[in-house]
Amino acid sequence: MSLKNLLEKNDLKLEDSFYKEIQVFIELLQKWGKVHNLSGRLDEQSIYENILDSLSPLNFIEKFESFADVGTGAGYPGLIIAIAKKDIKAYLIEPRAKRVAFLNFVKASLGLENLTILQNRVENIEDIKVELITSRAVTNTKLLIDLTKNIKEAYSSYLFYKGSLLENELEEAKINNYKVVSRNDRNYLYIKGKK
Repeated sequence: MSLKNLLEKNDLKLEDSFYKEIQVFIELLQKWGKVHNLSGRLDEQSIYENILDSLSPLNFIEKFESFADVGTGAGYPGLIIAIAKKDIKAYLIEPRAKRVAFLNFVKASLGLENLTILQNRVENIEDIKVELITSRAVTNTKLLIDLTKNIKEAYSSYLFYKGSLLENELEEAKINNYKVVSRNDRNYLYIKGKK
C-alpha cells in the first residue's frame, strides 16, 4: 500500500508537497540509517507505519501553534509533524550528535524554516516555551513531565506516544484531565493543558 493510501485510510489528508518531501526524508533515512544505525527497521512499510504513528494524533488533539519533541531520534514524531505542519513552530530536542546531524541534513534538504533542532537534554533547554510537548519512547510519564517543566507554558498540553505499560505510569504520575487513544500496540496519551 502506498503511504498516501495508508494515511488517507486513517483520515489524514495531506498536501501533495508533503508526499514529495516525505519521500526525501525516507530516502535519507534509509541511506543514513544503514551507516549510522539511526532507526530499527528501514524497509519502506516499517517507515510508513512510523510516519502514520507520528501523524495519527493530529486527528484528535486540539490545534497548537508550537511544539517541542523530546528525544526525536531519527525524526519520529517531531520531524514528521514539522514536515506536515509547516505553519507550526517546531523544536526537536535530541542529545545525540549523529542523530542531530541527520535531522539537520533533512532540515537543510527540505528547507524547513519552521524547524529548530537543539542538541541538548530537555532539562537543560532554556529560552523556549511551547504549547505542546511530544515524546515517543523516552522514559516514563512522571519523569517526562518533570524534565520538561522549563519549556512548558501554564496551559501547555502533552502528547506522549506510549506502549503497554501506560496504565502503571498513569497511576504513578497522578495526572488527570487526560485521554488515551489506542491504535494497534500504540497508546497515545494526551494531557490537555488548561487555558
